Amino acid sequence: MKLTIITPDKPIFDGEVTSVTVPGTAGSFEVLENHAPIVSTLEDGKVIIRTGKDEDIINIIGGVVEVIHNTVTVLAEGIDEK
Repeated sequence: MKLTIITPDKPIFDGEVTSVTVPGTAGSFEVLENHAPIVSTLEDGKVIIRTGKDEDIINIIGGVVEVIHNTVTVLAEGIDEK
């Protein structure tokens, strides 16, 4: 599954992942391969990126996620560098 995370300033992540968890407005949710198409708003929080056994966390400041045809695109308003 392909994941792209971008902000108005720069691309943050672009690569293959096994799953990703995003901070949806109605609660966090995980996207796995062959997930149904969805568009959701995002709150400030953690995007958890899993590639096999590795896990990375990026703290975003709001945004939108689109999932379609095993492609996940996160359009974040910004990245919390804390």
